[in-house]
Amino acid sequence: MTYDQQIIKVLTEAGERGLGVQSIARHLFNMNCTFFFQPDYEEIRTYVQQYMQKNSKQSQSLIEHTGLRGRYRLNTAGSQDARQLMLQFHDAHQQDVADPEESSSAKCEDLSLSLF
Repeated sequence: MTYDQQIIKVLTEAGERGLGVQSIARHLFNMNCTFFFQPDYEEIRTYVQQYMQKNSKQSQSLIEHTGLRGRYRLNTAGSQDARQLMLQFHDAHQQDVADPEESSSAKCEDLSLSLF
């Protein structure tokens, strides 16, 4: 998954209040850290800041500035793509919450092999 896709995912989960550039950069940094590779945080923060500024200039952009310094959210009022992303996120979240017993019974099923 690219940084662009990860930024959109983080903003989708953030909802209407949005997130600051520092918070988004921290999420991306944590999403890309592995045992063998640790990306440069300043490089990620710079990328996020430039991406946000570039993609929030127009009124029909996917991302909009919230009015607070350095804070951005998905543009659900002006962008059809953002509305679709929010619907997909809410549908997936409701499916996870709607059937907690079905998911827990599937998780508790013993799939180990019998020794005898």
